[in-house]
Amino acid sequence: MKIFHTADWHLGKLVQGVYMTEDQEYVLNQFLEAIDEEQPDVVIIAGDLYDRAVPPVEAVNLLDSILAKIVLKRKIPVLSIAGNHDSPTRVGFGQKLLMESGLYIVGEQSENIEPVIINDEYGEVHFHLIPFSEPSTVKHVFGDDSISNYNDAMKKIVDVIEQKMDKSKRHVFIGHAFVTPHGEMEENTSESERPLSIGGSEYVSAEIFKPFNYTALGHLHKAHYVLNETIRYSGSPLKYSSSEANHEKGFLIVNLDAEGQVSVEKRPFKPRRDLRIIEGSMQEILRHDISEDYVFVRLTDLTPVVGAMEQIRTVYPNAMHVERKALQHQSITAEGEVIHREQMDDLSLFKAFYQEILDDSPTELQIKLFEEVLDEMLTEERETKVAVVNQ
Repeated sequence: MKIFHTADWHLGKLVQGVYMTEDQEYVLNQFLEAIDEEQPDVVIIAGDLYDRAVPPVEAVNLLDSILAKIVLKRKIPVLSIAGNHDSPTRVGFGQKLLMESGLYIVGEQSENIEPVIINDEYGEVHFHLIPFSEPSTVKHVFGDDSISNYNDAMKKIVDVIEQKMDKSKRHVFIGHAFVTPHGEMEENTSESERPLSIGGSEYVSAEIFKPFNYTALGHLHKAHYVLNETIRYSGSPLKYSSSEANHEKGFLIVNLDAEGQVSVEKRPFKPRRDLRIIEGSMQEILRHDISEDYVFVRLTDLTPVVGAMEQIRTVYPNAMHVERKALQHQSITAEGEVIHREQMDDLSLFKAFYQEILDDSPTELQIKLFEEVLDEMLTEERETKVAVVNQ
């Protein structure tokens, strides 16, 4: 079976005040061309179809158009789930009706987890669609008070799937989570993706997914595998922040053979405009060839530059941001590493702020209190978005 694995489309994304809809349509048309060329048996979109719970009309129309061209025109089934940016009820609306057309979208976690079964020349492949859910939601759905974090929640879901799993069949898991090899803390691959939780409770161990022949993940924007090559993030189709400037964006072509063995090929997208970081003095930059790319500019001039953005846009008309490197906010780690503030997570920013103001490090109790408050705010923010959509 040939599977196209993609995720994190973030339709309706706004980057530095620029809507990326036309750029998204540009690469998604390449996706359609690849479908015509490769003729996959199924397409997976592993969450974050939209960038926010209530997306702009243009984003909704684009998703409708692309899915119709895949499912209705090309007759290829699409399997998708809600991510942490999506509204579960919005993306899951009409689920039973859409299934008749070959579009399977799961928005909310259900106690009754039934696989989508698709056949190839070797028999059945069972696809398990698990949308992003807060641990509190999973605790409520399954009535399990022992669930306290995302790892507990995912383990519970996989345990439920395993109880009814036909081991003679091939199985593919589709999920949206922050997965690390053993559930340890790791840096996010993009500053455009907010943390799911604070204090280590957002991380999920890749060891949980051992029962599956392939695990198709969404959430992290850099394509990579976790623990082994059958547990993979496809990454986002476009660069959505300066932290992603060095990413190679695209999608994965997954081949699943009769025995359930997997081979994976990465297929890159060519963006309408690249997103790059440019560094140099104003005089150096003004000598560059004119480019339509999206650029983040770091000026090395030691003195202030009057009308910096206006000058830069004579060469880079789509420049998104400019700053003087000499004035960049930086912090020094205990190991002497220089870290720019815009690359720091919320907890690191808190520690740096505390150090600057009080010339001391926060206590473990203060760090714990900060993590608890921030975690509550992040959860409340997601729940508020969902509540607004449901009204």
